[in-house]
Amino acid sequence: MSDQTDTLLTADYADTDEAREAARVAVDEHTPGVSGGLLAAPNFSDNTLPGWFQQSRREAWAQFERLEMPARTEQSWRFTSIGKVALDRYHSPHTVDGPTRERLIGRSQGNDKIAGRMVFANDTLLDRRAHAPELAAQGVIWKPLDAAMAEHADLFQKYFMTREAVLGSRKFAALHRAHVRTGTFLYVPKNVEVALPLETFHWLGGEGRSIFPHTLVIAEAGSKVTLVDYYESDRAEENGFACAVNDLIVGPGAKVTYLCSQNWGEKVVSFQINSTSVERDANALSLHLNLGASYARLESLSRLVGTGGRSDMLAATVADAAQEFDQRTYQDHVEPHTTSDLLYKNALSDSAKTIFAGLIRVEAKAQHTDAYQKVRNLMLSEEAEANSMPGLEILADEVRCTHGATAGYVDAEEMFYLLARGIDKRSAQELIVQGFLHEVLERLSDAAVTPKLSALIAEKFARMKSHRLS
Repeated sequence: MSDQTDTLLTADYADTDEAREAARVAVDEHTPGVSGGLLAAPNFSDNTLPGWFQQSRREAWAQFERLEMPARTEQSWRFTSIGKVALDRYHSPHTVDGPTRERLIGRSQGNDKIAGRMVFANDTLLDRRAHAPELAAQGVIWKPLDAAMAEHADLFQKYFMTREAVLGSRKFAALHRAHVRTGTFLYVPKNVEVALPLETFHWLGGEGRSIFPHTLVIAEAGSKVTLVDYYESDRAEENGFACAVNDLIVGPGAKVTYLCSQNWGEKVVSFQINSTSVERDANALSLHLNLGASYARLESLSRLVGTGGRSDMLAATVADAAQEFDQRTYQDHVEPHTTSDLLYKNALSDSAKTIFAGLIRVEAKAQHTDAYQKVRNLMLSEEAEANSMPGLEILADEVRCTHGATAGYVDAEEMFYLLARGIDKRSAQELIVQGFLHEVLERLSDAAVTPKLSALIAEKFARMKSHRLS
């Protein structure tokens, strides 16, 4: 790993990225069928990607073609509106022009204090800025995925998509692997702490276009890092498809905080497939903020493979109109004395729909497991629908596992109190929902990242109010 400090977190890396992207565009413009739909084979002759990775993509495409599309009769797709996940309407993305590039970079505003930021649009790197260059001297690698797979191939291949998608989306995981080109690669060496969060923005633009964001985080023993992914649409009214995968590898005694804000446009179909591996005495916390898309499926697998490991799995959802949020989770306790704590909160209005199916599994040797799973649905409309299917599979004797799901309407006395003080009904509901979701946000140990998440929730309510007035 002697090359870890080469061009790490440095501004002059942009020249390499621009050259790589220029070569990719040249390949795309002269390859027949590369702009075809997602049901057509992707471009496997792109010489800007390593040969071994291209072979991996070919194998993934063959797997995608072999696998059947999901059916609602399958348990892992129960209650899902299957018609919403058809793929024949989507196409490969186009490269954004100069003015759009500058506009999207300008719109990529996250937390006030950060260690660095990457901005992608349509699977192309637009901008990469480091605000904590001293991390390079400590061996931190923070690069676009395509650069990492070429320059750190052994490390990349060891961890890239090594886990099967076990919660129902194997076909979509194969599609991602066949089409993925870039994303975020983050490696934090042993005992290195990245004090400020790193951020990545992924923008989707163009009617009927598709993107495949990928995040790979490897935190060695005793390290600490926070990474935030923001998923955004250039234009809210455009139809599109996003299939994202993130792999979190949390080494012994390490601490990783991963935040994902899903704020796609109102006509986007979204998949997020997460795999987290937590080793001895390590701590992983993931929080998914779900605001956008017409249909969004989140699959989250957390495996506790080391004694003393802990995983906190959090989600906050604001659903309106006819949005559908499909949430599937798996808390897998492999070793003894491990802890997992899942808290998902959904606020539903209009004819919105949520689905939650979660399983806690405790292996036979995973004695003294503590596992919790709580799903709460706040119903703001009689037309909204919440489906919850929590489950346990316990093979050990000395464990403490609890799960539960609730659905309820706004407390009448609480609403009366707010209305009596001159607050209109919609604003009162917004205040109640913000209070309802606060329990999720306050679980973050890094208070510096919560204001942005709270602002995104407020923007969601502003959009909801605007829709009702138009």
